[in-house]
Amino acid sequence: MKHAQTTAAVLRYALTALGAALLCACGGNAASAASDPAATTPTAQTTPSGGDQLVRGRYLAHAADCAACHTAENGAPFAGGVALASPFGTLYGTNITPDKEHGIGKWTADDFYKALHDGIGPDGPLYPAMPYTSYRQLTRADTDAIYAYLMSVKPAAVANHPNDLRFPYNMRFGVRFWNMIFLKDSLPDASQGKSEEWLRGRYLVNALGHCAECHTARGSLGQLDGSSPLAGGALGRINAPDITPAGLAARGWTADDLQAFLATGIARQGSAFGEMYPVIHLSTQYMTPDDVHDMAVYLLGDQAPSPQPLPAPADNAQLETGHKLYIATCAGCHGMTGEGKPHVAVAMLGNSTARQKDPHNLLVAILDGIEAQDFPGNESMQHMPGFAKILSDDEIAQLANYLRAQNGQPADVTATAVHALKQ
Repeated sequence: MKHAQTTAAVLRYALTALGAALLCACGGNAASAASDPAATTPTAQTTPSGGDQLVRGRYLAHAADCAACHTAENGAPFAGGVALASPFGTLYGTNITPDKEHGIGKWTADDFYKALHDGIGPDGPLYPAMPYTSYRQLTRADTDAIYAYLMSVKPAAVANHPNDLRFPYNMRFGVRFWNMIFLKDSLPDASQGKSEEWLRGRYLVNALGHCAECHTARGSLGQLDGSSPLAGGALGRINAPDITPAGLAARGWTADDLQAFLATGIARQGSAFGEMYPVIHLSTQYMTPDDVHDMAVYLLGDQAPSPQPLPAPADNAQLETGHKLYIATCAGCHGMTGEGKPHVAVAMLGNSTARQKDPHNLLVAILDGIEAQDFPGNESMQHMPGFAKILSDDEIAQLANYLRAQNGQPADVTATAVHALKQ
């Protein structure tokens, strides 16, 4: 009886551990965005439904963002090694080159399909850090094309880095039980539609792009919360925001804005940063205009809600300290009225991060800063310094409250909240 109770407890803990494994299912490591193994130029924008299988596979590997987790900074393309941190330890992206010893060179197309569809590899179950919970919706033709492309890349004899998960989270057999409960054939929709564009967009967003893995909250065992699809998730230092139709409209997004953002990483609402930056850099910038358009249609729905206009700027004496801090520390790059400066810094007036209900991401950006970033079309944004050691907790709270008030949000950030986010 004691042995049976112990086994049951281990199973419960092993299942709970999978929440950690899921933390880095999308976006990957921003450092891996330094090089793109699938293509060096956006000329890979070939329609996925036509052409040579290798060309299609190359395009689909982009759309599925394979490089984010499987190409380490300065590493061989698709040779693995990207660290996927979690509260329960660290997992590492694996070698998916055709190397027969360390990669998937011995895998068949059937093996590859089963891994993406069922989360089961030739050697056993995979951790859901590989987002098969979304890839399960991929067509067999698309998985075969991705497989064919991966089999065509240069084999890399790079050994896989062993995962560093604490007991009992390192017991893979628990994944099978988790799959039995939580692995579904489809994901719930965040928007409504029936058009061909909406249906194509659903496939791109929910299956290939696996957006739900970051942008949907999770339950106590790491499962996607089907009651709030794409309503935002807390995964790492930067939270994945709400990208439901209502959430996007509340922050002023239109279909044109979304298309510009997905294609270039920059829109009038701001630029991609955090885990979204490598998604743009390694994935969506290479997608065809039609596919980017269809993603925007799906995210907003066939009947897109009207974007909410920016309210009149706040005029409150209590915000004067924050206003002075903005002029002293931010206006040089972001403009005196928050209008931004091309090729330097994004606008803060109408900024999507400043318009979020939760101030978390705004505070993290102020505290940590944002590295200089290059975007498609020779666009770039300069380095933004972090102010964690420059401004006091109260000053950062005052600055954040000014920015939030200018963007229609309550000035309710406290010094205590700022201090809690300091690393």
